[in-house]
Order: sequence, then C-alpha cells, then structure tokens
Amino acid sequence: MHYETPTDLETALELYAVKGSRIVAGGTDLYPSAKQGHSPRKLIDLTNISALSGINFSGDHYRIGAATTWSEIIKAELPASFDALKQAAKEVGSIQIQNAGTIGGNICNASPAADGVPPLLALDAKVELASAANGTRILALSEFILNVRKTSLAEDEIVSAVLIPKPGALEKSAFEKLGSRRYLVISITMTAANITCDESGVITHAKIAVGACSPVAQRLTKLETDIIGQKPENIEITEQHLSVLSPIDDVRGSGEYRIDVVAEQCKRAVLRAVMS
Repeated sequence: MHYETPTDLETALELYAVKGSRIVAGGTDLYPSAKQGHSPRKLIDLTNISALSGINFSGDHYRIGAATTWSEIIKAELPASFDALKQAAKEVGSIQIQNAGTIGGNICNASPAADGVPPLLALDAKVELASAANGTRILALSEFILNVRKTSLAEDEIVSAVLIPKPGALEKSAFEKLGSRRYLVISITMTAANITCDESGVITHAKIAVGACSPVAQRLTKLETDIIGQKPENIEITEQHLSVLSPIDDVRGSGEYRIDVVAEQCKRAVLRAVMS
C-alpha cells in the first residue's frame, strides 16, 4: 500500500484518478469500516491541503473546507444559525474523534445516524465536488446523499467543501439528540431546527431536519410550512408531519418509539432555538 500526502488539490485529484485509490482525512470512518484482506492500493491523505481546511465567508455564502475538523467548527466564530451544527459537532464521538474527524468525511460516510447531516440540511447546505477530468460541480446535500452508505460521488470526485448560504440576521438554531447514554453513542433520533421569528415572537421561517429515522436524513417540509405564523410554544406535531420518516426497529429502539421521540424533539429544538 502507498500513502500519499499531497499539499494541493490538483495533485490529490490526479492521484485519485488512479483506480484502487482511497481518500483519507481523519480516518475515523475509513479504518473501522475496512475489511480484512481488502486494502486499497493507495491512500491519499487530504489533511495537508490548506484549501480544504477552514471556514471562510465570501459575499453570499460560508465555505467550510471538507477537511475541516469538528473541533475547528466548534471553535469558529459563526452566526446563531450555525449553533445546531456546533451542538452536533460536540456529539460526534469523543474529543479525540472531534479533533480528527472531518465534515467531509461525515457526509461521505452517508450513515443515517451521521450527526452533522440534519443541521446541514437545515442550513440548506450544498456540496462542492471536484474532479481532475470534469472540474467542479455543486449539489444540494439532499441530492448528494442518496441512501445508506451511498452518495452521488463519481469515481474520480473528491468532496472539496460544504457551502452554506448566508443566513437571515434573525435566524437561530438548535440540535437535539437522543442516545442510549449521554456521550459516545450512535443516535436513536436527532433533530435540527433553524427558526426565524418576528418581533412579536411569531415564527416567520422554519427549517427542520431529522436523522436516524430513515435511510437518509429528511427535512420535514409540511411541518416547516404549518408552523409559520405560530408562536413556538404553541406548535403541534401530527403524524402527517412525520409521515416522510421510516424508522426501523433495532437494538436501540423501535420505530414507534423513534416517532414519539422525534415529535418531542421537534418541539424542543424549535423552543431551544428561539430561546438561545
């Protein structure tokens, strides 16, 4: 096995165009998922590419480099609309994992229980993809993650950044997660809410996303529409609002239990967002 550490994206893309190569950044998902006797010919480490790290704002959007770690996101000076993403970042494993794990790796892993995905969906995130042969293209995150462990990445593409449109000045957010214990746990359910209220405390805009309750995290668009014009403390969650979800029964909880939890999480996330 060869281990490459390019310092620029162009070189990384050229190396990755060779079949049998694998991308590695924090390695927190790559190594646990490796199968004995099945090693890539080449690992390409992206952590030395400065263009893939850090958070920048340029006019109409925030750009988060794909190799930006969760610890860097936690420490960054960002608007209140990013609070849910920061709260989710603090739930990604231990501090050691947060120091190594990257936002790009989290979405490429395409786990239904990926903590970073619901807050990113609630931020209307897009994914920037780079290829040596075809240049750059941008997809909505909802179009990038297709199914469990399945994304829209072409064979020669690397996720280079996550793009977040400039939020409204009054937009606030919050993240709720339930696990079988308080820390170091896979989600049973999780909910992110980005909420805007007017001066009278009435909701004028809402974005709510749920993870670990379907093959891919989902925005609850009907709920988002129905709570416009209401005060956060008065919102009601119905079965119809949660009908897009398809939670499974597993060792962490039943599908019925997950639906009940999500209904409560939605209320808590909305209230927590506006009170922050």
